[in-house]
Parts: sequence; structure tokens; C-alpha cells
Amino acid sequence: VSRGRVTAVGSRLRDPDGRAALRGTVGGKVVLVTGASSGIGRASAVRLADAGATVLAVARSADLLDALVAETGPNVEPYPCDLTDFDELDALVGKVLERHGAVDVLVNCAGMSIRRRVRYSRDRFHDFERPMRLNYFAAIRLTTGLLPAMCEREAGQIVNISSWAAQVHPARFSGYTASKAALEAWSDCVQGEVLDDGVVFTTIRMPLVRPPMIEPTRLYRNMPALSADQAAAVVCDAIVRRPRRLSPVASSVVTVAELLSPRAGGLIRKNVI
Repeated sequence: VSRGRVTAVGSRLRDPDGRAALRGTVGGKVVLVTGASSGIGRASAVRLADAGATVLAVARSADLLDALVAETGPNVEPYPCDLTDFDELDALVGKVLERHGAVDVLVNCAGMSIRRRVRYSRDRFHDFERPMRLNYFAAIRLTTGLLPAMCEREAGQIVNISSWAAQVHPARFSGYTASKAALEAWSDCVQGEVLDDGVVFTTIRMPLVRPPMIEPTRLYRNMPALSADQAAAVVCDAIVRRPRRLSPVASSVVTVAELLSPRAGGLIRKNVI
């Protein structure tokens, strides 16, 4: 057994929940989290603040952000902002850079999903426009606003909360899946440009999580899913380890099934997901 492996196992035994490693990574750092008023974003903000990061919590609801601050204390700074309003988003970037100079880690967590057959979206083109505006355009506008300061300091990480949908391509989620796939492709391209500037893009293809966003979809209420806190643990682990991509095992099963039998993969997308 290699010494490196023994050391890694020992570290996990001493720090089973990864909180000490997270503290060592983000303590004293500035981390901006979007979608911080609920779900994965809120749970991630709580963990990061507890680890000693200065968390810039971004969401539309000022009341929910104030509640987050009341729970976590002075490590969280609220930044109410509708990210789909690009004038508000640009003003947010200006405030953040003026107050902090740069952000060490950006977590693009804000997102929306729509589950609807294409035949029913014929007269509802906003079914495709809305997820693209928040999940893709807002994320890249915020990233491009903060990226130059990261490159100048030669340090930074952008964590994009994507979805296993970007790999599995489930039926009835075409608008949502396309927006996540677009963000992944854009990030992969830009990673090549900033690789020598010390900036890492991390894409997390998050499995099904049980945030408020999926509550209206009755089918998913009884399916296995991560809690928001479990998903936040994945986010924080990614900040510590800085991988390029994290994908759930389940999505690989669908991919293999389709390679063996295109019909089998199609049936899984149609009837299971």
C-alpha cells in the first residue's frame, strides 16, 4: 500500500465529514453563492460560513437572505439581486468588486427547471427562454464579470451546479437540459483560456435533489434524492478537491445502456427519469 494512500485514508478518519478540510480551504476566503435563499445554495452558504468563509449570498428574496444572515451570523453578506435582470446583475458585480476586490470561489447555484413535453410548449417559447436566461446567460454574465479579477490574482474557482440531465438527456426536460449542457460546454471552452491563470472550472452534474424546485412534479416526490444538505456536502467537497467534473454513477448506467441498446436507453429516458 502506498504511503500516499495511507495518508489519504488517515485524513478521512480524522475528518470524516470533511469540515476540517473545508475550513482549511475557504477560511478567510470570499465565496459568492447564487440561489442562496433556499435549497442547495442555502445549505452550501451555511456550510461555507461555518468553515470561516466570507459568503456573499445572492438571491432575489431579501427577506430570506436576512433570515440566512440571522442564522449564520456576520460571515454571510446578503446581496439581493434578480439575476435575470442583467442591469441588476452588473450592479451586483460592481458592488462585489468594489467591496472585496475579487472573489475566490463563485458557486453558480441559482437555477430553474421546467418539465413539459415539447408539443405543449409550441405556444410557450418562454419554456425555453426562461431556463436559458437564468441557468446559462445569467451564470456566464456573472462569471465573466468576476473572472478578470481571478485571472489577475492567478487564483480562483468557478463551481457550476449542472445536472445529471446534461448527461442522461431525460424526456420532457429539453429546455432545462439544454441550458445546463450549454453552461457545461461554455465552461469547458473557457477553461482552456484560463488554465494558465490559476482558475479552475468545476462542473457538478448533481443527481436528483429534493429542493422546492421539484415539489410541483408529483412523480419525483417519491424517488430517491439527496437532501439539500447532502448536496451541499458535494459542493463543498468539490471546492476542496477542485475536480474538473463530478458525475453521479446512475447517469453512467443510462449512457452504457444506450451504447448497448439505443432503444433501452430511450426507454429509460421515457419511462424512468
